Amino acid sequence: MTDSPPHERTLVLLRHAKAEPPTTDRPDVERPLAARGRADATAAGAWLARQGLLPDVVLCSAAVRTRQTWHDVQSGITGASPESGPAGPAPAIRYEPDAYEAHPEDLLHLLRQVAPTATTVLLIAHNPGVSLLSELLDPVRADPEGLRTGGLVVHRTAAPWAELSRGTARIETRHTARG
Repeated sequence: MTDSPPHERTLVLLRHAKAEPPTTDRPDVERPLAARGRADATAAGAWLARQGLLPDVVLCSAAVRTRQTWHDVQSGITGASPESGPAGPAPAIRYEPDAYEAHPEDLLHLLRQVAPTATTVLLIAHNPGVSLLSELLDPVRADPEGLRTGGLVVHRTAAPWAELSRGTARIETRHTARG
C-alpha cells in the first residue's frame, strides 16, 4: 500500500505493454505481448514497487495482452514469479471484459464500483480509453499525447471511488516503463 495522507486514494493507470502486431488469424482481443512488452511490464512492476505503489485492487481488461501485462507487472513488483507470493497483501484482481475497447466513462464506471476501503487501485487497459480517462480526471495536467505502451500515470484524489468525476484526481507523476 501507498503512504498517503488520510483519506487520500491513489489511482495508477497503466496502458498495456507492447503487443504482437495484429494478424488475420486471431481476434485482436487475443493478441499476446511481444517480448519487449513482457520486459517492459516487468519493469513497470519494479517501478511501482520502488515507488511504494502496491495496489489493493487491480482492474484489468480481460484481453490477453492486458492479463499478460498484469502477470509481468506482478513479477516485477514481487521480484519473483507470482507463484512465490506477492510482496505484501495480495491485491483483489478483477478481469473486466468491459475494459476492452472501453470509453473513458466506461472505465470511470468500473472505478466507481471499487470498495471504499481500497486506497490504491491499478487499472490496466487500452488506448484511447485509458489516456482519455487520465485527461478526464485531470484535464489541466494530462499529457496531450496520451500514454505510450507500458505507460503509467499516477493520480491522487480525496474523493471516494464512487464519486470520481471530471477533474477530481490530480496527476502526481508519469512513467514509461522500459525493460
